[in-house]
Amino acid sequence: MPLNRLLRTLGLSALVTLGADALEVDPKASIRDASTSVLGINHIGLSVRDLDKTLAFYQQATGFELVKRERISGNRAADKLYGRDNIAYEIAVLKAPNMLLELTAFKHNAGTTLSTMPVQGPGMTHTCFQSPAAESGYEKFVKAGARLLSRGDRPVDIGGYGVTYAYAYDPEGNMIEVEQLEEKALAQSGYDSTWVVQNHPMWMSQVGLATHDIERLMAFYQKVLGFAPYRAGDYDANPKLDQITAIDQVALRGGWFRMNDTSKVMEFWQYKKPATPALKGRRDITDLGYSFSIEVGNIQEEYRRLKKLGVAFTGEPVYLDDFWQVYAQDPDGNVFALRQAVDPQSVYSVNHFDRRR
Repeated sequence: MPLNRLLRTLGLSALVTLGADALEVDPKASIRDASTSVLGINHIGLSVRDLDKTLAFYQQATGFELVKRERISGNRAADKLYGRDNIAYEIAVLKAPNMLLELTAFKHNAGTTLSTMPVQGPGMTHTCFQSPAAESGYEKFVKAGARLLSRGDRPVDIGGYGVTYAYAYDPEGNMIEVEQLEEKALAQSGYDSTWVVQNHPMWMSQVGLATHDIERLMAFYQKVLGFAPYRAGDYDANPKLDQITAIDQVALRGGWFRMNDTSKVMEFWQYKKPATPALKGRRDITDLGYSFSIEVGNIQEEYRRLKKLGVAFTGEPVYLDDFWQVYAQDPDGNVFALRQAVDPQSVYSVNHFDRRR
């Protein structure tokens, strides 16, 4: 896949261990090896201040189908899920061909000051939108009003293997990555040729986390997921990385978990220059910014297992909409959820999205 080629281009190979935690790295590892009931990434969430503006931006840029928009209040299950009494919010759910993008405007965030996510974090800095080069997602996001972070007026070709990269910001300062794939890279990316026929020329591929302690955070997710990462390495002295990140002489460490057979990954970065700082304070699960969910086959079993491992949950799993779900935070304070589809064959389940998984 393109990421592997990027690593080879930068002269990196798989590591046996990563740091003091002796985190095992297995180039062949994937979610198929999970010792848990983890199925994959179900959704990327964004807590936003202005739902109308943000939704319009993502609809224009991606063309994803709006499958739900509703206001929630006076809902005891929602109160339990978010750990707040009398919570009120409006949610819009967009369906990409391989996962969900959920935008939520919580009433109590209406007056919150917006901020721009630094490329080095900390936190869940971004998700990634991939597209065929002939249907350039970069051009679509720019046309929709994305503010570019990467230098230059075009995406960066880092290795000559048919993939270009760029970072940008949505209207509320949330960072996004866009990758454009030439024909020779599409087959390795998880691309399904029927998506274009179905008018889905863009898809999503990752959870991107920046941390001050990559060994600790990846060790945590290895326990959550039940399988090993497949790549890790150090990166510096590459002018094209400087161009993508808009940082001179950037130096960083990265690692990845393969969340399906093709494009879906959990991606981890620890910037060394400039250093990723530790998160100050504690993030509320409804704060503005990113979250994500890991779909599982048995949420009660996974909840009990992870609670024994010390994972901090907001409460017990609740039934809301199409899922049993519960929110938690990782050691850095990043917000994630466990989800179990009420109907395993639901079109909103990983079982549907990752049929070839």
